[in-house]
Amino acid sequence: MKHEILSGIGVSRGVATASALVVEDGIPDFDSHPVFIDDWEAEMARLDAALNAVKDRLGALGQRTMERAGPEEAKIFEAQVMMVEDEEFIGRVRRLIRENHIGAERAFEFVVLEQRELWLESGSPILRARVEDLAAVMSRVLRRLMGKAGVANPGPTGEARVVVVRELTAGLTIEFERGQVAAFVSEEGTRASHAGILARSLGIPCVMGVTGAISRIANGSTLLVDGTTGTVTIHPDADETASAMERRAYRRSMEAECESEIGSPATTPDGKTIVLRGNLDLPEELDAVSDVGAEGVGLVRTEFLVLGRTQMPNENDQYRYFRSIAERFPESVVVIRSYDLGGDKFPDDFMAIRDPNPFLGWRAIRVCLDQPEMFVQQIRAVLRARLHGDVQLMLPLVTGIEEVIRSRELVAQAMSELKTEGVECATELPVGVMVETPAAVLMIDELAENCDFVSVGTNDLTQYTLAVDRSNARLADRFSPLHPALLRMLARVSDVCERHGIPLSVCGELASGPLGTMFLLGIGYSTFSIAPTGLPMAGWLIRRMDSKLAAEIALEAMECATLTASTAVLAGAFSRFPGFKDLELDWLPVGAG
Repeated sequence: MKHEILSGIGVSRGVATASALVVEDGIPDFDSHPVFIDDWEAEMARLDAALNAVKDRLGALGQRTMERAGPEEAKIFEAQVMMVEDEEFIGRVRRLIRENHIGAERAFEFVVLEQRELWLESGSPILRARVEDLAAVMSRVLRRLMGKAGVANPGPTGEARVVVVRELTAGLTIEFERGQVAAFVSEEGTRASHAGILARSLGIPCVMGVTGAISRIANGSTLLVDGTTGTVTIHPDADETASAMERRAYRRSMEAECESEIGSPATTPDGKTIVLRGNLDLPEELDAVSDVGAEGVGLVRTEFLVLGRTQMPNENDQYRYFRSIAERFPESVVVIRSYDLGGDKFPDDFMAIRDPNPFLGWRAIRVCLDQPEMFVQQIRAVLRARLHGDVQLMLPLVTGIEEVIRSRELVAQAMSELKTEGVECATELPVGVMVETPAAVLMIDELAENCDFVSVGTNDLTQYTLAVDRSNARLADRFSPLHPALLRMLARVSDVCERHGIPLSVCGELASGPLGTMFLLGIGYSTFSIAPTGLPMAGWLIRRMDSKLAAEIALEAMECATLTASTAVLAGAFSRFPGFKDLELDWLPVGAG
């Protein structure tokens, strides 16, 4: 038995050890066969039977997901059902069968691959999620057409296994009963995938981006999976297993300790108080943000209102949503980010617009300013919601002051329209910018003079600065906001905003990890906005960090010339804080970044 440690991306936290179940769940091979005129009806009936069977199965999986993970996660399968029911999409399959005299398998595969190619040209994150759905639907339909009903064999009832796959899909994630899966290991995928989101909702440890997992892990071999560190150990020895169980117990005790301090001010031992706000992706997460003691919402991702809809949400839909958030946090700031849209997030009439590279193309504030009617509608909703709380507007992916000036003009237009119509609304609206590009960092003086607040989006800023696609598993080790270039950028933004006297916050995963928290505290950031799951740990850390010592450490890290060196400086300095003498940094329930 060969002992080996594989590395990947920790997608869902937790530690598990069990035998491997290697699942070959890819697209099945099939033989092509001609379809003559006399066989058309039979071939269409065969296609319809497969589609209906897949639709029924997806419906059942959606219901199971609703019961186990919640309504938002269940929408994954609603989207797949919509593909199976799409008359235009299936009509293309039927035409191929009739006009090209090919079998249903080949016709369906051709149409799916054609659609996949069109969607991949955009490269945007949400469209990639749709490609994931498309592949899942193709696998299910082709298997049905070939008489292969299932996609996995979970093994003996009651035996929890580590499921190892080439690409984990949402369908496969929920296909197993709760007690049948100890953990997931996948060669492909990232934290942003449907399956990753679902694994976290279900509380199942998961590691993705494990190169060669299928070829290197034998069915039945013992695995030790750590979803926090992103490691998979093949045939662990007794000491490794014992250590893993110790880490799991430590993390659980730390989580409990952090949660016990919810509601306490995030004040350092030397008296500096940090404001901790939550990021809000979906309406269903509002309770989670409130329950962890967030002091408002620092980022409302409004583009998620578009998901699963055939039309853009109207003004009243947005107003009701924004008002509900403001009323939940009546004494705190609520920051509404304007649509961070890409070509795939629009209704059908926008879908014809294709972008060869949407990461550098038509998205975010550019789309809003090019579609002023849509943007003004959202601004109107924000102005109305501001009557119910301190609601503010934030502009994503800003690269220059022209975008801020034009946005302010549209705010004035929206305000004038509402006044003319006799609709009650706020008479002023703070407008801020997200610093997510090197251009914004270089222009921060001018931006600070033309906006009311600044928020740094560390995820995109890291991606654009380091030229690293954060969704690419092969580049995961190169994507780090602790790179000296990023550290210096963050410090520059902090210095400029302090000089101009405007509020500054930071959004992104950097603020939720111990090293990032320490660095940001050291360079003067006083407002963090992070996912609700990271808020308790961030507060716990801040209450034990001296800000003056953090400043000394931050300066040392910025003087480093490599990512390895800057990370080592930050990690090595933790023991200098009295409150962290016995802290096991690598065992914490959050990542180092």
